[in-house]
Amino acid sequence: MSITLERKAELMKEYATKEGDTGSPEVQVAILTERIVNLTEHFKDHKKDNHSRRGLLKMVSQRRRLLDYVKSKEEQRYQNLIGRLGLRR
Repeated sequence: MSITLERKAELMKEYATKEGDTGSPEVQVAILTERIVNLTEHFKDHKKDNHSRRGLLKMVSQRRRLLDYVKSKEEQRYQNLIGRLGLRR
């Protein structure tokens, strides 16, 4: 259900804005998106897992807040990020 350290490192490397970047909104949104996708797959088999569903809703809300922050700071950066992640088709 959670992501591996290797996958997390790949995401950090791919979405980093500069060398050694681990906490930019882009990296955080990418990691949250990966976790959300994993949980969504989990719910296909475990439909009644309401405790994990609450965690999923919290992650979705946190990602929404981070995306709103990026959009308020720099619209183009926001558009690039959602395009790379495949959000809002």
